Amino acid sequence: MRETTDTLPATRNRLRTYIPLIIFLVIAVFLAIGLTIDPRLVPSPLINKTVPDFDLPPVQGRELGLASTDLVGEVSLVNVFASWCVACREEHPLLMRLAAENTLPIHGLNYKDVPEDAARWLDERGDPYTRTGADINGRVGIDWGVYGVPETFVIDQNGKIVYKHIGAIKQDDWDKTLLPLIQGLQK
Repeated sequence: MRETTDTLPATRNRLRTYIPLIIFLVIAVFLAIGLTIDPRLVPSPLINKTVPDFDLPPVQGRELGLASTDLVGEVSLVNVFASWCVACREEHPLLMRLAAENTLPIHGLNYKDVPEDAARWLDERGDPYTRTGADINGRVGIDWGVYGVPETFVIDQNGKIVYKHIGAIKQDDWDKTLLPLIQGLQK
């Protein structure tokens, strides 16, 4: 009987030494699973819902701000961007080309940016936006469910969000996903 009571504390001590290892392994498994998920596939709870109500002033140096009422009547894109965003620089030439093709209005939502920096960025790189709202404190972006920039939303003629693209738009994204969707909505 004495052996059993002596081994019980030793067994408990061994188990206690493994607890941090077990916790570490559980966390590692969840992190590994998380790394396999494509962040661009995060669903938006706003899909098929009317755009949130908002009214933003224009970006410095621009005349037209952006409001929810501007997103009714025609299919449009709302591109969330910032001067400090590296990926926004990557997609900007494509947005400039799309604006020149005049397929649909592209509206800009300038997210958490310094007014002078946003104006300088658009002046230097070109301004593809029909209207550009300055969301300086990020409140409107939060209402839209913005995770980061850039993000682009397809809005139907009734002012409903029908698609959300997370990350920079690449030519392949435009050709295979966005353009077919937009053309279907414009019919």
